[in-house]
Amino acid sequence: MDIQHYMNTLGQSARKAARAMAKADTASKNRALELIAQAIRRDAALLTAANQKDLEQARSNGLAAAMIDRLTLSEKAIATMAEGLEQIASLPDPIGEISNMKYRPTGIQVGQMRVPLGVIGIIYEARPNVTVDAAGLCIKSGNATILRGGSEAIHCNQALAKLVKEGLAGAGLPAEAVQIVETTDRAAVGALITMPDYVDVIVPRGGKSLIERLMKESKVPMIKHLDGICHVYIDDKADIAKALPVTYNAKCHRYGTCNTMETLLVARSLAAKVLPELAKLFAEKQVELRCDPESLKILSGYAHLTAATEEDWRTEYLDAILAVKVVANVDEAIDHINTYSSQHTDSIITEDYTHAMRFLREVDSASVMVNASTRFADGFEYGLGAEIGISNDKLHARGPVGLDGLTSLKYVVLGHGEVRV
Repeated sequence: MDIQHYMNTLGQSARKAARAMAKADTASKNRALELIAQAIRRDAALLTAANQKDLEQARSNGLAAAMIDRLTLSEKAIATMAEGLEQIASLPDPIGEISNMKYRPTGIQVGQMRVPLGVIGIIYEARPNVTVDAAGLCIKSGNATILRGGSEAIHCNQALAKLVKEGLAGAGLPAEAVQIVETTDRAAVGALITMPDYVDVIVPRGGKSLIERLMKESKVPMIKHLDGICHVYIDDKADIAKALPVTYNAKCHRYGTCNTMETLLVARSLAAKVLPELAKLFAEKQVELRCDPESLKILSGYAHLTAATEEDWRTEYLDAILAVKVVANVDEAIDHINTYSSQHTDSIITEDYTHAMRFLREVDSASVMVNASTRFADGFEYGLGAEIGISNDKLHARGPVGLDGLTSLKYVVLGHGEVRV
């Protein structure tokens, strides 16, 4: 197969489809989403069977546990995909919305209209749910998309792609609005990220090595985050009854996600009381704790204990490992987070209003929380229906990227025959 020719063909088809999607009416887009959701529920058993093929191959290839977790499509995950599409359908259509209309002294009116980005290339590893989440968001926001999933999820992605095309056809929308790259050849990724004539934005969903490669090689703008080094800080004014379940959930709900806590910070005045209680919870999951000298002393009887190094504060483990540090107060916690965080998601557990507001204002991350698990940093949980990814960039889109993040604003001017003098 001539990869460059194949990718150019996909790009040309996507560009044509993007023009049709940009003018598609809301009812047609919502109908497509509803039909895809119905098809997913109808064919749940077929999707599970396809996923099992991928899982068997992944295990035989020695894929890491975190990747296996991301690859697994449970009954709940299938139901969530369908529900996410229905939630997207229920959201207001942002396309064509005109805002900020103002009269100028010349008599003209100037405002902004929300429009699609165009063609979005999405590159992801081991996450079959991304196929549906991305397709749904792109359809509703009037974009076309080219999806390049990982080779480890090829069977499930192809099965899902058929259902997406079925929904598009049933709603009278172009099938080329959502295209799956059929080859597992890695050269397809290189082609996709260097086609600015056909692709307007790249959204990568994968490990650090993938994102680093794309950042170096891409000729197309990206919406991305490199890694998820997320923190929970238990403040000296924390309610321990809240701190224990929130902290445990932030780490142990799932290890292989970018919004999982990787570093725990604890105020010195509470450390001797709260850390042993947390250790009892973490022991159930055999979580390895990599501790600074102060927390190491407090937790000396814990079975899975290691002294932390400087590198631990900068590491996204995606595993049953947690870095732990005792800090003096909220000032030291904020300073540590702004030094080592990947600017993804960070949370404070506190009953002190002033500390909470300082944390929200001063922590420089895409999502900042009070008394809630970092695991909530997710488009579905934020009411976006789904997310196309999470961005820790500061331009255009930041945090979970939903419908608005897949659009831009153009200026519109309404006149009555005015001329410039």
